[in-house]
Amino acid sequence: MTAARTEITTARRIVVKVGSSSLTTRSGGIDVDRVNALVKVIAEKKLSGSQIILVSSGAIAAGLAPLGLASRPSDVATQQAAASVGQSLLVSQYASGFNEFGITVGQVLLTAADVLRRANYRNAQRGLNRLLELGILPIVNENDTVATDEIRFGDNDRLAALVAQVVQADALVLLSDVPGLFDGPPELENSQLISRVESMDELANVQIGGTGSAGVGLGGMTTKVEAARIATAAGIPTVVTSADLAESVLSGSEVGTLFTASSSKIPTRLLWLTYATTSQGSIVIDEGAVTAVVEKRLSLLPAGVVSVQGMFTAGDPVDVCDPSGKVLARGIVSFDSDELPGMVGKRTADLLQEFGAGFDREVIHRDDMVVL
Repeated sequence: MTAARTEITTARRIVVKVGSSSLTTRSGGIDVDRVNALVKVIAEKKLSGSQIILVSSGAIAAGLAPLGLASRPSDVATQQAAASVGQSLLVSQYASGFNEFGITVGQVLLTAADVLRRANYRNAQRGLNRLLELGILPIVNENDTVATDEIRFGDNDRLAALVAQVVQADALVLLSDVPGLFDGPPELENSQLISRVESMDELANVQIGGTGSAGVGLGGMTTKVEAARIATAAGIPTVVTSADLAESVLSGSEVGTLFTASSSKIPTRLLWLTYATTSQGSIVIDEGAVTAVVEKRLSLLPAGVVSVQGMFTAGDPVDVCDPSGKVLARGIVSFDSDELPGMVGKRTADLLQEFGAGFDREVIHRDDMVVL
């Protein structure tokens, strides 16, 4: 067994994510036998001394059969209805299964805002950590019942990676219906499983694609690789494999694809800006400001701003773009979008004289900005 696999098998805190296709039948509805099989594996790992956070897809898929739907609906309202019905059924099944092992579960429903805004992020962190301290097994899912864009464009692979970052996990395991990442389309005979990825640069020539199977999930290998990118940048080793190999992964067998943790761990705040935020607008800057922000890593001042796009408030994450529109950085803006147009191109001294105290500060401070 390699050292990295030992780090995963001996991890004190592990985030395990399982996809919809591994929990539900092809026609929708919960596959009780598969859920119970996963519960047994996770329960045994928890009882051996590890803290486990389970990120579970399947709420919408579990609600299809009770609603008489043959496949995942395309409209958001029906997806929300399916999630509302399916979430309670799914958690009830988990609760019943884990109860057989004397383990209490706690449901945690998150929306994008819970990791996009710093205050919410800290609140989610405190809540999850407290559940773990109390010996509870948190079951996390995206709050599909009230989500809108998150349902259509979100995926629980990314959510799992962000949760792993939030709780400072020691390992992330992504379970689906494929045994790992292949160097070509998995259906081709000559495609080989990639057992270890030391750097994302190794995947430059690997064809990665596909979506969830059985018409019930959104994720595919692309989302899993992106989730691994987020987690490994935070220093968290990640394994991608199939749900039927969960026991093998957690017991140390070299199955699936291992993405090793980055040796140069990115600070949490910069990770949050890079991966856990969605831009609420953009600020276009001139060439002089491009040099200051990108090369010299200085703060962005009003004098370097050319234009402002979108609607945002102070404290929101925004993209910083060059004159051609290329995104160069992301940062936490200090002003509302309706305040900035009157400040464009002006020196801080002039702004102080024109608007008064508070307007002579940076548009984005260098400590609140990451160059992408």
